[in-house]
Amino acid sequence: METNINKLKNQIGQEVKIKGWIANKRSSGSIIFLILRDGTGFVQAVVEKNKVGTDKFDEIDRLGIETSADVTGIVKEDARSPMGVELNLSNLNVISESHNYPIAPKKHGVKFLLDRRHLWLRSKSQFATLRIRSEIIWALHEFFHKEGFVKFDGPMFTANEVEGGSTLFEVEYFGRSAYLTQSAQLHGEAGAMAFGKIYTFGPTFRAEKSKTRRHLTEFWMLEPEVAFYDWKDNIALQERMIKYVVKYCLENCTYELEMLERDLKKLENALKPFIWMHHRDAVKELNKHGYSLDERADIGADEEAVLTNMYDEFIVLHHMPAEIKAFYMQPDLEEGDNRVLCNDLLAPEGCGEIIGGSQRIHDLDLLERRIKEYGLDPKVFDWYFDLRRYGSVPHSGFGLGLERLVKYIAGVKHVRTTIPFPRMINRLHP
Repeated sequence: METNINKLKNQIGQEVKIKGWIANKRSSGSIIFLILRDGTGFVQAVVEKNKVGTDKFDEIDRLGIETSADVTGIVKEDARSPMGVELNLSNLNVISESHNYPIAPKKHGVKFLLDRRHLWLRSKSQFATLRIRSEIIWALHEFFHKEGFVKFDGPMFTANEVEGGSTLFEVEYFGRSAYLTQSAQLHGEAGAMAFGKIYTFGPTFRAEKSKTRRHLTEFWMLEPEVAFYDWKDNIALQERMIKYVVKYCLENCTYELEMLERDLKKLENALKPFIWMHHRDAVKELNKHGYSLDERADIGADEEAVLTNMYDEFIVLHHMPAEIKAFYMQPDLEEGDNRVLCNDLLAPEGCGEIIGGSQRIHDLDLLERRIKEYGLDPKVFDWYFDLRRYGSVPHSGFGLGLERLVKYIAGVKHVRTTIPFPRMINRLHP
C-alpha cells in the first residue's frame, strides 16, 4: 500500500510503500538506520542485512544523503519516535542518487544556509516552520470566512503612498512612476464600503534599510477593513483572530511545534485576555526600567521587547501620538486631537509588534487637511476622497505581518526562516 509518513501511525503492522528522500543515515555493523522524509514528515527506517541480503544492504550503505527512492517495509510501533512508529525496511528502489550533498548534518553559518536556501528548505527546522506557516494561512482564511468577510484583492502597483515615501520601491510604469504596494489598506477601504467586511492577503514591499530579525523587504500581510467598526471593535477582532489561529495550531501542528522544541505552555498564554496599555503608560513603565523617553516618543523594537518580556499575555498598545502615525488615523478628539485611535498588538516573549491598526478618518475635511500636513499630493487621492464624499461611515482595520506571526507561534528567532525565499537589503538570491 502506498502511503505518506504522516499516516503511518494508523498503519501499524501493515506493509507500506513510501516515496521520498534519505534525509540522514548511520550504520552500526549489520544494521543501517535511515531517516526518510516525504514532505509530510520524517521517519526512521531500519535496514537489517540478514533481512534484505548482503547486496541490497551494501547498495543502501553506499547511498548519499538526499537520494530519492521508493521504500517498502512493515510499520512498527515505536514510542521513542516523534511519529510513534518506525519502518522495518524490506526493499528500497533508487529513483535518483545524490552524492556530496552540500548541507552536512552539522552546524553551518547563516550566510552558507541562505545561499543554499533552495536546499535548506529540506531540513527538519524549515519543514516544521513552513508547514506551520501553511497551517496559519489556512486558519486565517477559515477564521475570516466564519466571520463573514469577503476576500478582496488589492493591486500590487499603486500611485499612492500609504506609510511614507522613504520606504517605497519605485518602478517605471509605461513612462511614469509607480510603486510596489506597501499596503492594500486604501483599496481595502473601498472594498469595505462595498461589502462591509473584507480582508486582503498578499505580498507587500517595504524599502527599509534594516537588518533586524523582524524585517524583510518582501513579506505577506493580511489586512481586514470593516465598515461601522470603531477602534475598540477593531481590537476585539484582532483578539478573536489571534486566539483562533493559536488554538488551531496547538491542535493541528503539535508534531511540527515539538520538532522545533516550542514551549507549548508559553504559547498557550496567547489564549489569555489581552492587556490594554495606553502609550503614555507604556512610556512610564519603560522609564521605570532605565529608559528616558519623552511622553510622545515612538516606542521602537527594543522597547517593545522589554515590554513583552514583562508580561505573558499579548499587549494592546493604544493611543499613540498623532505625529508618529500615518495620515489616515482618526484622532481621539477627547484627547485634544493629538493622539489617534490606533493600536499596535505586541506578542509576548520579546517578539514585539505583529499588528498595527486604527480607526480611519471618515470626515472628508479632516482627511484633506491631514494629507496636506503630511506633504502628500492630494491629486493621487482623488478616488480615496470619494469614499468620504459618498456615504462615508466610521470604519477600522489593521495589518497583520504573517512572518512575524509565524515567528511567534513557531518560536523561531528570525523572520527570514518563516518565508520560503527571504528578500532582505542584501539578499535577492536564490
